[in-house]
Amino acid sequence: MKKNDQDKSLFNRDIVQNKDLDVDKIKTTNVNILLNRVRLDQKRTLKKRIVFSIILAGLVSSLAVYFII
Repeated sequence: MKKNDQDKSLFNRDIVQNKDLDVDKIKTTNVNILLNRVRLDQKRTLKKRIVFSIILAGLVSSLAVYFII
């Protein structure tokens, strides 16, 4: 009887340790994914601002040329 109980307790310990390792791995990958997503979002917003600024500058300069002529 004791051997069966001991085997179960050892087996359960291994499962608990494996679960802890899996949780740690998942957390680090999630953090990396989130950081990469933030960087990509920052790049997208920068590109949008640059395009908007170029369009606005072009519009203002074309209106200025139109009213001068």
